[in-house]
Order: sequence, then C-alpha cells, then structure tokens
Amino acid sequence: MIAYVFYRIGYFFATFLPLRAAYGLATVLSYAKYYISPRDRKAVIGNLLKILPVEEHGRVHAYARQVFVCFGKYLIEFFRVKYLKKEDVGKIMTIIGLEYVDEALKRGKGVIIVAAHLDNWELGGVCMALLGYPFVAVALPHRHRLVNAFFNRQRERIGAVVVPPLGIAIRRIYEALHKNQLVALVGDRVFSNNGKLMDFLGDKKMIPRGPAILATRIGATILTGFVSRDEHDHHTLTFSRPLDQGLTEDEYIEAYTRSIEAQIRKYPTQWMMFREFWKE
Repeated sequence: MIAYVFYRIGYFFATFLPLRAAYGLATVLSYAKYYISPRDRKAVIGNLLKILPVEEHGRVHAYARQVFVCFGKYLIEFFRVKYLKKEDVGKIMTIIGLEYVDEALKRGKGVIIVAAHLDNWELGGVCMALLGYPFVAVALPHRHRLVNAFFNRQRERIGAVVVPPLGIAIRRIYEALHKNQLVALVGDRVFSNNGKLMDFLGDKKMIPRGPAILATRIGATILTGFVSRDEHDHHTLTFSRPLDQGLTEDEYIEAYTRSIEAQIRKYPTQWMMFREFWKE
C-alpha cells in the first residue's frame, strides 16, 4: 500500500507540474532515494563495476546517481503518457530504422523486438503504438497488485497491450505474431527458468531463449530496439536490421545478446537494473 501511495503522489506531481519542473523535482527525489536506499544503491554500484572500464571505477558513485535520476525522469514521462498524441512523437523521440520494422512486417510472420531495460524503454512502445503499429508488450508484474494495475492502465491507455510474462502471455504472443503484429520482449532478464547461460558483460548470466524459440518455431522475425536519452531529455529509438532468417536457436541468442551487451556498455547510466544482476 505504501508503494501505491508513493506512485499516486508521484503521478499527481508529474501531471500537475510543467514538464521541466517535474524533471527538477524528480532529480531531487532521485538523489534522496540514492542516499536512503542502501540496497538499491549497492545493486546499482555493483552492476556498474561490472560494466565500466577499470579507469572509470573511481567515478562509480557519480554514475550510480545518474542511474537513479534517469529512473526518476522515466517515471515522470511514464505518468504523463496520457497527454501524448501522435503528433507529439517527433517532439520527444527520434526513431531510427523504422524502415527495418516495415521490412520485417512484410515477411508476414510477426516481428519480435528484443529490448532491454535501458532509458525509457516503455516510451518506445508508447510511440510505436501512437504511430499505429499493433503492439504487444510483455511486462513483469509488480509485486503489489494495486501498483501493477496502476502501471498497466498507463500502458494500455495509449494502445499498447500488456500481458504478464508467464501463463496467458504465451498464447497472447502467438496470437499477435500470427496476426503479423509487433511483440516486445526484454532480453536482459529471464522471467522464468527458460534461459541459456551466456557470457554477458564479462560474466555468466542466463539470457532469455523466448525470442529465439519463437523465431525458429514459427518463423517470426527478430530485430532489436533500444531507447536512449540525450542531455536534453530527448529520446532516440534505434531499430537494428532484421536478423537473418534460418539461424539456429543458439545463433539467434548470440546475436541479440551481443547487441544488448553493446548498448548497455554504451549507455551504462541508463540501464535501469536495481537488482544485483549477477547474483540473482
């Protein structure tokens, strides 16, 4: 209940204040969260020490604070999605490689967009839905029921269909792909035991097999889609070329694992991972 009240208060300020003022408040609260949440702070610092080059380790606390601020801004944007319209997409986000999505859709067997918990990854789905692309996103349910329902209402009010990662999700994903729709799956965290142990960011970690299984079984096309933020809080959604069809399951996993790894190394302060990733 406390978490729900916190998010409702955040929602009020995010939608009441002008955007820049809301960003400012989020920055202040994010710094406070950094200092009063030792568990989250420890997790983020530990993850960054795995990613950053050794010569940058002395700045790890500064980088960690940026992760918290990025998450605070993500929440502001997430709470304000009800205000977004199709004509706003170009103002808040530059989309690179949309032609690759169109190319993949022409194959007619559905498209799997492998994403990661980078910057405002959900805003990428919001913008695609606003542009008229049928979109299904698989989201990890929040442990608090009220918070989970609140977040999903935000996602679905702009046209994104959200399903939990287990159970009914499998059927809903198959339906979407058979209708030649887009399905977004995060590839940097396994939500079940269905993963493959891979070298990832300098250590061993289970990586989801789901996208590769769907590609090999029903012929769906895989491409990656990552969101990044610049210093002016403008976002870029970058799609890759579709992966070659006919690859083996292991080849698909290798391909999207390396793409995720490269993007996280490029934007380490935008990787929203508040868990001790390699200890899970």
